[in-house]
Amino acid sequence: MWDICNPKTDGDLKACAQLGKTLSRLTQPTILTILAASDEPLHGYVIVQRAASSPMFGGTKPDATGVYRTLKQMDAAGLVTSEWETPKAGPAKRAFTLTDAGREALRRWIDSLACYSTTIGELRNEASLALGIETPPTPLCH
Repeated sequence: MWDICNPKTDGDLKACAQLGKTLSRLTQPTILTILAASDEPLHGYVIVQRAASSPMFGGTKPDATGVYRTLKQMDAAGLVTSEWETPKAGPAKRAFTLTDAGREALRRWIDSLACYSTTIGELRNEASLALGIETPPTPLCH
């Protein structure tokens, strides 16, 4: 069941969305983590590529428009800064860098994600109880 949430097709992605695996709220900590792990500014397309291999996207490239929208919001909030790079050949590209405020936001996300995990565990137990089944000790995550 859960293995469909490493979506490889549009059908998998739709089923995955029904299970909440595509929570758009978690795009921000994914981006913050990618930028925190980098020693240099990253272009948006690089962030999209690296996000694909993150736990949130499981090998599937995320919607680039959503990532760019989140980057724009994060820039406005001061979590990242961006600069246009204008190479002699090819189009101009925006490069993003994590700010101190972005690092602090990622630190808060670490605690928030732990709280989400606890809450999800409690909801999992309640859902099992509602179905009259034991909560599976180990979920099937692939």
